Amino acid sequence: MMMQLIQILEKTVSPDKNELLAAKNFLEQAANSNLPEFLKALSDVLVHTENSAVARMAAGLQLKNHLTSKVAKTRQEYQQRWLQLSQEIREYIKKNILTALGTENTRPSSAAQCVAYVAMAELPMNQWDYLIMTLVNNVVDEHSTEMIREASLETIGYICQEISAEVLEMQSNHILTAIIHGMRKAEPSNHVRLAATNALYNSLEFTRANFDQTAERNYIMEVVCEATQSQDTQICVAALQCLVKILSLYYHYMEPYMVQALFPITLEAMKSDNDQISLQGIEFWSNVSDEEIDLAIENQEASESGCPPSRVSKHYARGALQFLAPVLMEKLTKQEEFDDEDDWNTSKAAGVCLMLLATCCENEIVNYVMPFIKENIKAENWRYRDAALMAFGSILGGIDANTVKPLVEQAMVTLIESMYDSSVVVRDTVAWTFGRICEVIPEAVISSPHLSKLLECLLRGLKEEPRVAANVCWAFTGLSEAAYEASSTFESTPKTYCLSEYFEYIVECLLATTDRPDGAQANLRSAAYEALMEMIKNSPSDCYIVVQKTTMVILDRLNRVLAMENHMAISSEAHQISDLQSLLCATLQALLRKVEPDDAPKISDIVMNSLLSMFASNCGKVGNVQEDALMAVSTLVDLLGEKFLAYMDAFKPYLYMGLKNHQEYQVCCAAVGLTGDICRGLKLKVLPYCDEIMMLLMENLSNVSLHQSVKPQILSVFGDIAISIGPEFKKYLEVVLQMLMHASLVQVDKNDMDMVEYLNELRESVLEAYTGIIQGLKGTGDKPLPDVELMGQYVPHIVKFIVTIAQDKDLSDSNIGVSAGLIGDLCTAFGPPLLPLLDNEAINKLLAEGKKSRLQRTKALVNWPQRK
Repeated sequence: MMMQLIQILEKTVSPDKNELLAAKNFLEQAANSNLPEFLKALSDVLVHTENSAVARMAAGLQLKNHLTSKVAKTRQEYQQRWLQLSQEIREYIKKNILTALGTENTRPSSAAQCVAYVAMAELPMNQWDYLIMTLVNNVVDEHSTEMIREASLETIGYICQEISAEVLEMQSNHILTAIIHGMRKAEPSNHVRLAATNALYNSLEFTRANFDQTAERNYIMEVVCEATQSQDTQICVAALQCLVKILSLYYHYMEPYMVQALFPITLEAMKSDNDQISLQGIEFWSNVSDEEIDLAIENQEASESGCPPSRVSKHYARGALQFLAPVLMEKLTKQEEFDDEDDWNTSKAAGVCLMLLATCCENEIVNYVMPFIKENIKAENWRYRDAALMAFGSILGGIDANTVKPLVEQAMVTLIESMYDSSVVVRDTVAWTFGRICEVIPEAVISSPHLSKLLECLLRGLKEEPRVAANVCWAFTGLSEAAYEASSTFESTPKTYCLSEYFEYIVECLLATTDRPDGAQANLRSAAYEALMEMIKNSPSDCYIVVQKTTMVILDRLNRVLAMENHMAISSEAHQISDLQSLLCATLQALLRKVEPDDAPKISDIVMNSLLSMFASNCGKVGNVQEDALMAVSTLVDLLGEKFLAYMDAFKPYLYMGLKNHQEYQVCCAAVGLTGDICRGLKLKVLPYCDEIMMLLMENLSNVSLHQSVKPQILSVFGDIAISIGPEFKKYLEVVLQMLMHASLVQVDKNDMDMVEYLNELRESVLEAYTGIIQGLKGTGDKPLPDVELMGQYVPHIVKFIVTIAQDKDLSDSNIGVSAGLIGDLCTAFGPPLLPLLDNEAINKLLAEGKKSRLQRTKALVNWPQRK
């Protein structure tokens, strides 16, 4: 059997497809018939050095693949499955894979991966307690071979990369000892030094206690800085990566090292002709800028709240700016004419770093960059013209309006001329620069005497190469928004704006761009539709006829695409059609938002028929089409209100299908949101559909596999339903309130900011549901309806929930506002008897906090209960 297994494993790399398939089937069958014995056999193949390198590597790969998975849920299942194996089997396999460390002649080590993935299952369970010390001893023992030291460090690196920091916290000193031992300049093997440096990179989060100690920190920094000077490029790059990460994690400790070590090391790295090294030097200063931008924001927030900041900026970027800027601009000239837009290179990295430095250092950057721009913007060499334009566009975001506006106005004629440059790279960059200008300082464009010439060159740019045209589309996106905002007054659509006379032609050109045969390149088709949507969204009243015409064009395109779908021969074509349907639905949504309510019934039949056809053709297919189509229906519901009832019977199967689509949670989420819109639109007329809707929503809440982001949306919809059907909600009241009480008790890990954000969202949804139910049951009259008394027994729990929110230091601004609104509704529904319950220090503090809010809605909601 062992000989057969070895032969099969060797065939896993066979060029013969039949042998490959046979090997795959054999291994799957062996795993399914007796997994513990199969894993034992694989570990036997791996540990015996007389087996071929191919068989040992394949055995390690098979073993690893039964221990872990890229899919988080599957990975957890595999770890549980491993832990359920008998102690005897596990110890046997662990002994083999640990013995195999350092016995392979191939890199990376298969045994290292197997040890690491067993460790990830066992260490969090306080098992395999001797592993870390075994690995450490393998590294520091002077009798260990090079391969054992390397493989052990590789294993440590894998474990540190994947496992939670707290699991290894108690052993961090030992781990760090091994890593630093392997990184020393005295270590003769570059392979060992590289494995150690990579392991350090993965361990930096949980060596915090070591960085807190000055002596240990000094030694770590010394070893890392020495490694950056290695003649081996891989070690040098890995050490520089460590410095980049150390800067982000331990910025507040970097002052003693910055001038003497970090600045000269990273500046020299930036200047390197080796792109790998240069990229890390640039990345270091991008991270410095990022960190100091965050510190400036924290300082501003602390100042506004009257508190001292918890951390302060050392302004390293400002101090280094005069040395960094020339190097970065020189790197901007290293671009390639035909480089892949997805390839990351020093030229692109330099542009991003300049952008961050400008945001961090603000106006100070102008003096260091503008001379280069003026000198090279008309240079003979296209690389220098392009670098000058890239530098100009990159610094715009950091300079204050009073400084940047004159610079843009002075450059406008030159920039327009550059749109006709002989180099496509230059034309691409100037189109991007116009996009930046329209995003950062659009008033300099819309008030420019050169506006018509600019529009002329941009419209010409839409016919250029896809990369140029895509950036032109981005410029139109910013331009349309700026023109609209400059002409609009509070909440009213402006009658006209500076683009009105060009509007129809711009829309026609964008529509033509969406139809270009090369629209799939450089994301052009999506960019053109995005620009078209923004033009429509930001259109004034005098362009309404164009909006009407465009609506019919998009509907016609939708129907043509649906007709084409039946004739698709290959899956790639079908994928493109699906993407196009999504774009058309999103564009239709933007158009419907601009349609005047009186005109909505004139086109609603055509719109709904198109959307129903799209739902029918996409049943059972995976993709974004259903989500975008549901959102288009949502916009139509907002327009039609109760008149949407005419389509409800035809549409409800697709709504219910969306609510049942647990696999594509974004579709389910869109269906839940649309359900709320329909309830608000149809009001009491939604009643005949409520039983089935409520059943589906309840099933979703009970489904443990449904993505957590959907569930808060469902709770909010309960409030929408209650407001819509009023006292008729009584039949659902008991079960909904139980769900809300359960949701209000949820707790999360406060160290995980994503979970804190989710908790705030969940709480807001619970508050909104309570608000809707109370408003629905009490009715709209001055005197509350008697049905609201059904809520009486739950009021103490609701108040307690509000108090819990008020006492949470991580509560969001919107939590404050919605809590205040609910307090006001409780007062209206239950009157003076409720006041003693609400006379609470935490609630009073919450209302006082709300008065200081920057959000007008929160302030208004806070004032509501105090008027009751």
